[in-house]
Amino acid sequence: MNSYERVTAHLHGQPVDRHPNFDILMMRAAHHINQPLSRYYLDHHVLVDANLAAAADFHIDILQAISDPYREAVDFGLEVDFPDDNLPMSHKPLLADTDDLKKLVPPNPANGRRMSDRLEAIRLFREKAGGEIPIMGWVEGSLAEASDLRSMYLTMTDLVSRPAWLSELLEICVEVGIAFARAQVEAGADIIGLGDAVCSQISPKMYRQFALPYEQRIFAAVHEMGAIARLHICGNTTRLLPDMLQSGADIIDLDWMVDIEKAAQLFDNKVAICGNFDPVTVMLQGSEATVRAATQACIQRGGKRLFSGAGCEIPNGTPDANLQAQYQALCER
Repeated sequence: MNSYERVTAHLHGQPVDRHPNFDILMMRAAHHINQPLSRYYLDHHVLVDANLAAAADFHIDILQAISDPYREAVDFGLEVDFPDDNLPMSHKPLLADTDDLKKLVPPNPANGRRMSDRLEAIRLFREKAGGEIPIMGWVEGSLAEASDLRSMYLTMTDLVSRPAWLSELLEICVEVGIAFARAQVEAGADIIGLGDAVCSQISPKMYRQFALPYEQRIFAAVHEMGAIARLHICGNTTRLLPDMLQSGADIIDLDWMVDIEKAAQLFDNKVAICGNFDPVTVMLQGSEATVRAATQACIQRGGKRLFSGAGCEIPNGTPDANLQAQYQALCER
């Protein structure tokens, strides 16, 4: 089976030769082809080359247009620094004052400098490997996007002090997210991932008010376009799992802090699980034997439609041998 066939069959509960490998690689992919991170973030040719190489060398079953959380934010107008070979950083909120919301202009994905670069990456993926390996686009969840534009600290304050104002901002963010998701599917994405990491820091009640409805709207648009929806919330989401199940996601990522067996029982095969061994202590710092054991444990505990993957991004510096060990474990019957 090729990766596209494997992923499609597994998602529908059909027999496959092995569980698909859905590791998220960004920094690790860039450095795998000896490219600085700035080029990976800013030049879709580098992102595509890095992912194609990682997929071939480590048997990853997905091509990923994910890079950093600032695609939409930069096109909104946020100032972001991109050091040559380090993580991007924003030092000043775009919406430092609540009145700044009146001046916020929603960007068009086709014209935004960074969003259009992601669209070009997806088109190039489609040209090089369409139908062979699934292509995953990405959008920021509305609450995550608000935090990028406003800052984490101010957004956490807004949840309590300015909920009506925050809802106005979220409405703008969700419309951009929907447009961006649609544009990526039109460009050739088979899957749209949605990152809403900030949600692991809020209560279930707040999640239901300020995040879930917007995730549902984006995923509804993804499904209308005929694509697959993947929800990614880093951190301990145990308390949010019943609500995440209502998001409309077809695949839900679980970080290593979540008990994958209990999650699988709760989800009851209504969605596929992706995860969830510790990316640091297992993949970065562990031995090959540790990786194989962790991979097999997740398969045994994560339900029949489990997609293999670390709980979050594969760390920079992860040994090639450990990535190969994960694949070897997936091939063991």
